[in-house]
Amino acid sequence: MTTYDITFERMVHGGEALGRLDDGRVVFVPYVLPGERAIVRLTETHKRWARGVVVERLTNAPERVEPRCPHFGPSACGGCHWQHANYAAQLAYKTDIVRDQIARIGKQNPEVVRPCIGMETPWHYRNHVQLHISEDGRLGYIRADQNGVEPIDACLIMNHRVAELFEQLEISFPSLQRVALRGSDRTGDGMVILETLEDEPPEIEVDLPVSVVMVLSDGTPVTLVGSPYLEEEVAGRRWRISANSFFQTNTEMAEKLVYLVREFAQPLLGIETVVDVYGGVGLLGISLAPEVQHVIIVESNPDAIHDAHHNGADLGNVSPFVEDAAVALSNWEAPRPHLVIVDPPRAGIEREALEALARLRPPRLIYVSCDPATLARDIRFLCEQGYHLDVVQPLDMFPHTYHVENVARLSLE
Repeated sequence: MTTYDITFERMVHGGEALGRLDDGRVVFVPYVLPGERAIVRLTETHKRWARGVVVERLTNAPERVEPRCPHFGPSACGGCHWQHANYAAQLAYKTDIVRDQIARIGKQNPEVVRPCIGMETPWHYRNHVQLHISEDGRLGYIRADQNGVEPIDACLIMNHRVAELFEQLEISFPSLQRVALRGSDRTGDGMVILETLEDEPPEIEVDLPVSVVMVLSDGTPVTLVGSPYLEEEVAGRRWRISANSFFQTNTEMAEKLVYLVREFAQPLLGIETVVDVYGGVGLLGISLAPEVQHVIIVESNPDAIHDAHHNGADLGNVSPFVEDAAVALSNWEAPRPHLVIVDPPRAGIEREALEALARLRPPRLIYVSCDPATLARDIRFLCEQGYHLDVVQPLDMFPHTYHVENVARLSLE
């Protein structure tokens, strides 16, 4: 077995550390930290780069800590990537990664990227988890090596309500594929979402206050017990969230996101129309509604739009529409909006929608993203169309993982 002695330089997007081979190729290795030296075995080789695993770690970086979770590691749970680094280091890594992506892919000045905002207590934050079924029928997460399911007894990043549901959950029937748990520490609401191979509802006995929803093979949710939605509390408002609706998985940081978008949207005086594209249940757009004349929410998920109607009903100036982003922006007939908020999925804004957005030319854009690479790609295009990147603020929505939320503000030059 050929091995290599490598000293690592920095963390990169994807959660691995970057080092260099003697022939100049870069090598990406998980579970090591910048400054550490390790013996590495290559698992994937290419002309300019390689990927490897640690055989033996020779030195420890001062940022290294003992992981708190017994399931953390390269052949165990893949839910967390960085529990071996202290939290201050994780925030620094994320700041550096976003700056690298903005400079290298986005071709913008990395100094516009502010330091990543973290959590006061970066544990027990997830209000939504997806669990899979292991070979022995237990619930767990996909392993870090993608080789099966790691059964778990507890999870330190589940919020307290979700952890409570997990501890009390006893579900077992042959057609069960996945179980999602959603819960709010603020309202106490909880939901169990079942995905099965068959559309025949199982017999269920529920001994705790929770809703149970089954998702059919065509994606249709069927409520078996309780309510088809739960409620969360963010920024002084209650938000209805159906089983199939997206909502930020970290409630504390979702609140910081709302306040940050509100800050980036200023000044709102005189703004008539705000358009919230990929608007989900309306969290960002509705949060601005009391300060503007009209908020339009564009979202392709009909369940989420149904929630948005409910969430903004008391304000009287919120108009949710079920529509694909590209179709809505390409066929825009209303007056040009003063501000557009976009919060696309990880893949970023699809090209047709991005081109339509550039043609619409709203004076200001706020781009919320959970992937710095696709954010940087889309920012580069928008800046080539006449926009200026004012600022990017990373938010640690996902502690102990390499994932990072970002809020970027762009304005027409």
